[in-house]
Amino acid sequence: MSVDVLLGLQWGDEGKGKIVDVLTPHYDIIARFQGGPNAGHTLEFEGKKFVLRSVPSGIFQGDKINIIGNGVVLDPALFKAEVEALEVSCNDLAKRLYISRKAHLILPTHRLLDAAYEAQKGADKIGTTGKGIGPAYTDKVSRNGLRVGDIEYNFEQKYRAAVARHETLLQQMSFDYDLASLEKEWFEGIEALKRFRLIDSDNFINSELRAGKTILAEGAQGTLLDIDFGSYPFVTSSNTVCAGACTGLGIAPSRIGKVYGIFKAYCTRVGSGPFPTELFDTTGQTLRDRGFEYGSVTGRPRRCGWVDLVALRYAIMIDGVTDLIMTKPDVLDTFETIRTCVAYEIDGKETEDFPFEIDDRVRPVFFELAGWQTDMTKLKSEDEFPAEFNAYLIFLEKTLGVRIKIVSVGPDREQTIVRYK
Repeated sequence: MSVDVLLGLQWGDEGKGKIVDVLTPHYDIIARFQGGPNAGHTLEFEGKKFVLRSVPSGIFQGDKINIIGNGVVLDPALFKAEVEALEVSCNDLAKRLYISRKAHLILPTHRLLDAAYEAQKGADKIGTTGKGIGPAYTDKVSRNGLRVGDIEYNFEQKYRAAVARHETLLQQMSFDYDLASLEKEWFEGIEALKRFRLIDSDNFINSELRAGKTILAEGAQGTLLDIDFGSYPFVTSSNTVCAGACTGLGIAPSRIGKVYGIFKAYCTRVGSGPFPTELFDTTGQTLRDRGFEYGSVTGRPRRCGWVDLVALRYAIMIDGVTDLIMTKPDVLDTFETIRTCVAYEIDGKETEDFPFEIDDRVRPVFFELAGWQTDMTKLKSEDEFPAEFNAYLIFLEKTLGVRIKIVSVGPDREQTIVRYK
């Protein structure tokens, strides 16, 4: 059997949570392979709204195993709050949620370091969510991290050594902090972790594959935030691309099957960083308001702009996308004209390649299509698509070179139209 991968193709917030929930009935196991609690996945069904931070989005399908993989960084305090909220709606959560022993822990001092580093950067700050994700991944790469499996043996000594190292850095930066208040909730979270099954996820997942089980790997953030291939340095600290599923779960590249790439019919970004198609006018505000573009975890307003096909082609290439999934075309329902970025102009020359660096020299080249001006949220099948929307789909598929398998026309799991099997 193979592992199918689902990931975002833009700067995150593409609607991955809902689509994982929709696809989960076709899989035995859902496994999150990277990222931290800054990546909120929102799901809506039966009139209720749920925000997941670290728990995989397949958790609401009662008979499925969900795995937090080794590529994830986990904050015990936030994890405890998340599972307590979920237990109201999810039965037997502790029996269905497994955690990799090799997943790294976000310590309270990682959050303090995150704030201190951002304060030092001043106007050049990255726009981090302050959850400690970057410092946790830094410790992982520098071989100083603590892992979930460490709580099973000699944990207090390991924790105190890590904290002492962090406090030296905080003192060097003259950063004022209150560690005691953070530690109380954090150690309560450690106790909460012990309720769940801790596994050697690499061995477990490969054993399940040999047994014929079907697995969907769930990514966080988006391809353009990848530490290697995103708009560096305005990126996250992990590999958000398809290859990250291999290192984040311990599976061989030959095990990858379908790669589902999710994108919005327009584009958004949170925090600092380049955004060639960003709109600063009433059109951008209309997208923000109609799309409820505010962070599911942070509440921050998202920057909005037209869809960027140069960046999408690049993400599709890097990820090896086999099937595209479009979300939120309903947000564009009221526009007479839809604009799409088909190329960049840099120093007077046009290019369709995603450049090494996106700066003020980059100008988007737009192609315009007629808007559909139809309430997409009411549609139940592809046969009901207006002609203008079909033309938009055909144009995107021709430009991107990959078929659009699913169109999501609203936040509820029922507002999902599958175009082909």
